[in-house]
Amino acid sequence: MVETVIAAVLIVVGILGILLPVLPGLLLVLAGIAVWAIPRNDAVGWWVLGIAAAVVVLGTIVKYALPGRRLRDSGVPNRTLLVGAVLGIVGFFVVPVVGLFLGFVLGVYVAERIRLGSPLEAWPSTKKALAAVGWSILIELLTGLLAAAVWVGALIAF
Repeated sequence: MVETVIAAVLIVVGILGILLPVLPGLLLVLAGIAVWAIPRNDAVGWWVLGIAAAVVVLGTIVKYALPGRRLRDSGVPNRTLLVGAVLGIVGFFVVPVVGLFLGFVLGVYVAERIRLGSPLEAWPSTKKALAAVGWSILIELLTGLLAAAVWVGALIAF
């Protein structure tokens, strides 16, 4: 019973960490499921943990692959994405919670502004970067919710 409560708290905090990127959301969701599954030491617990881990791994791959691919396909050069990534990392440490995303978007805007020479021409790439950030958060949220649903399904069924 105690493991179930701790697991639920970790899962909720993990999902909140996805929406407000302060904490590693998916890792907390998976840790919560592990806190519940490992002490059980039965087939149900291990299957639930395995399925949840697979969901998290696949969701993480999609989270990074899909938005990045959409940006590249839209014509945003890799150099611009690199500048966005570097400023995103800097932003993560400078502005808590949202600095990663702000830095990324600002980096894309600055790189495109320099490359294209006009704020009006840089704006479409920046909008695409904002959309990519939104897709990334949405994919991560859906992944966390799906992993949590696997756990809740096991709680109900077993």
